[in-house]
Amino acid sequence: QMPGKARLIVVRGDEAMGEGLSYLLQATEHIAGREADQIPFPSDTWLSPRHANFLYRGEKLVVRDEGSLNGVYIRIRGAAPVKVGDHFLCGQQLFRVDATPRDTSGPEADQTYFYSSPKRPSAFRVTQVLEGGMDGIVCCAHEHTVQIGREECDINFPDDIYLSPRHARVEMSGESLELVDENSQNGTYVRIRGERELSHGDYLFLGRNLLRVEVTA
Repeated sequence: QMPGKARLIVVRGDEAMGEGLSYLLQATEHIAGREADQIPFPSDTWLSPRHANFLYRGEKLVVRDEGSLNGVYIRIRGAAPVKVGDHFLCGQQLFRVDATPRDTSGPEADQTYFYSSPKRPSAFRVTQVLEGGMDGIVCCAHEHTVQIGREECDINFPDDIYLSPRHARVEMSGESLELVDENSQNGTYVRIRGERELSHGDYLFLGRNLLRVEVTA
């Protein structure tokens, strides 16, 4: 797509931004953020002043994280590879993929062992990230999978209306990790590293704002 041939539609925004508002991407670069001139979201305190840049590389539209605090999240189509340290969104919940801690168990100096729950082998774990960056629920993978949803999953959030009953899962496939959307109604979003090429119909979260990419020609 050439410059001016794509636009962003605000699907859901904070209270100050009306749904359906659109931004025609007709320049070479388009900065989005709390203090941006081109794509401003002044009341969204989850956005950095200069949060993301929508720019053209040749005929391709890409989004670049401008070193923001809270990142840019793109809706995955089916499944996407993830790595330890990656963040992703399901419903209103933010998660991080973590490595299983190294086993440091052993006796005290007098050869007494600390009393504890039994351990089970785990390929990785998924950690809920709370406001302020604190860790919430931590779930170790069972049989190489962590399932997330509203009910009957490894991690359940029955009061999250944006979650499907079985929303998404993280699984180990060989030596690689994969984030899989379980045909959820509202989608699963992964935080990009650096920049990402965009296509018609892509959805992104910037702070509280859900945006849709439309290629107009």
